[in-house]
Amino acid sequence: MDLYLPIANLSVNALVIIALGAGVGLLSGMFGVGGGFLTTPLLIVYGIPPTVAAASAASQVTGASVSGVFAHWQRGGVDVKMGGVLVAGGIIGSFIGAYIFRLLQASGQIDTVIAIVYVLMLGWIGSVMAREALAAIIAARRGVAQRAARRRHHPLVAALPFRTRFYASGIYISPLAPLLLGMFTGVLTILLGIGGGFVLVPAMIYILGMATRVVLGTSLFQTLFVTAAATMVHATTTKAVDIVLAGLLLIGSVTGAQLGAKFATNVKPEYLRLALAVIVLLVGLRILLGLVWRPEEIFTVQLS
Repeated sequence: MDLYLPIANLSVNALVIIALGAGVGLLSGMFGVGGGFLTTPLLIVYGIPPTVAAASAASQVTGASVSGVFAHWQRGGVDVKMGGVLVAGGIIGSFIGAYIFRLLQASGQIDTVIAIVYVLMLGWIGSVMAREALAAIIAARRGVAQRAARRRHHPLVAALPFRTRFYASGIYISPLAPLLLGMFTGVLTILLGIGGGFVLVPAMIYILGMATRVVLGTSLFQTLFVTAAATMVHATTTKAVDIVLAGLLLIGSVTGAQLGAKFATNVKPEYLRLALAVIVLLVGLRILLGLVWRPEEIFTVQLS
């Protein structure tokens, strides 16, 4: 069942794209991650141009975040004040990211830059997750309880001016800290087509010192609005959003996320984290091979 992607300018098997979206959605439901950091590299591996993959994945993450935000909202797990500051920073970062994106497009290096950043990012994320998961598994087998880390914001955050209270998060910090954090994730969303949750969640815990009960909901709140803004920025500036591709991914991810949430209840969380770390490292390795492995044809000629 082949479909033509008008922006990517190629035909793809619709069932394969839906299955890819379902696989990422399954991982999202099982591991509690947005999945955006896997969607783009998997699309690149499949053969979608990195620019189109990054832009279209951002719109898919927007749709996938809606149900999660409502679920956390009903449980009181969203700090609206903190989320608003993060969203403001994310929107500013989206325009900065779009400017960088256009500069890289004009230089003809955008595809290579996206691939290199993903190799570095996935290698780092996978290594950290694998180390933490293995430590948890070893501690569990030895019967040793891991000591919970003390929750406090970073000293650099404490030094920033204009401090205010974020009551739902239980912290008293400067809004400049979440604003800068939101800007950084906004740039990542534009360049890589990710929600930024894999960066935002640990930063909210270990840098801002937020209460864990509102971290996931607030992160999804920011992801929803920033990825929506990033999609609009891409659609009006870079012209790289392929709505057909995004729609196919969304169909699969919604179904996969529901199944993943059910499977997650039957497996210990440390083994889930280890499995996700292995998947992340394998995807990063595949992209790395695509960068350094000599192709059969050194160059190609394409008529447009």
